[in-house]
Amino acid sequence: MKPFIHNDWWEVLKPEFEKSYYQELRKFLVNEYQHYDIHPDADKIYEAFEWTPFSKVKVVILGQDPYHEPNQAHGLSFSVLPGVKIPPSLRNIYKELQSDLGVKPVNHGYLEKWAKQGVLLLNSVLTVRNGVAFSHKSKGWEQLTDKAIEKLSERPEPVVFILWGRAARNKIKLINTNTNIVIQSAHPSPLSANRGFFGSRPFSKTNTALKSIGEKPIDWQLPEHVDNH
Repeated sequence: MKPFIHNDWWEVLKPEFEKSYYQELRKFLVNEYQHYDIHPDADKIYEAFEWTPFSKVKVVILGQDPYHEPNQAHGLSFSVLPGVKIPPSLRNIYKELQSDLGVKPVNHGYLEKWAKQGVLLLNSVLTVRNGVAFSHKSKGWEQLTDKAIEKLSERPEPVVFILWGRAARNKIKLINTNTNIVIQSAHPSPLSANRGFFGSRPFSKTNTALKSIGEKPIDWQLPEHVDNH
């Protein structure tokens, strides 16, 4: 099998790609991409893994499934391509970041800088049909991304897992909480942000945790300008 993730994640996840559930998922996706408008583009499905190699992951921010409107999703949870309107959940993340650490909100939603510092922006489902949220739920993606979380949890170097909302918090059972750090709260979406997301200070807590294990904290300030990709 030719590698389609070009770093150490390939060796970690390769056994999954050989399993029957993944073969079924792959068949399903080939058909979906042929007949429907699917996000993200097929060459961006594994972008979160590409940008944040297994050995470099310091933080995981877990999302559910990709944005389902045109030109938004590019393979990273909560992130959108340059030039695309900032979605409401991400706007709330920026608000909390400002009140938590004084980080100035930017006018784009492209989170590349976080990913390149070791923040794995992972959705539990990696594809979606245009306009239909959760349309690729329970097709096999969860099995693959659960395995990625388990493998990170088993690593000798601890990881900070940020779990927002019920779906993400349910993943705590995959994580060894004795050796890793888990930060959880309500989801940043407008429906739930006032029920415990605002004021939860996940970014300062993450940096405190990283320093406590001898890791460099994340610089959460995004660049003011990004090029269109």
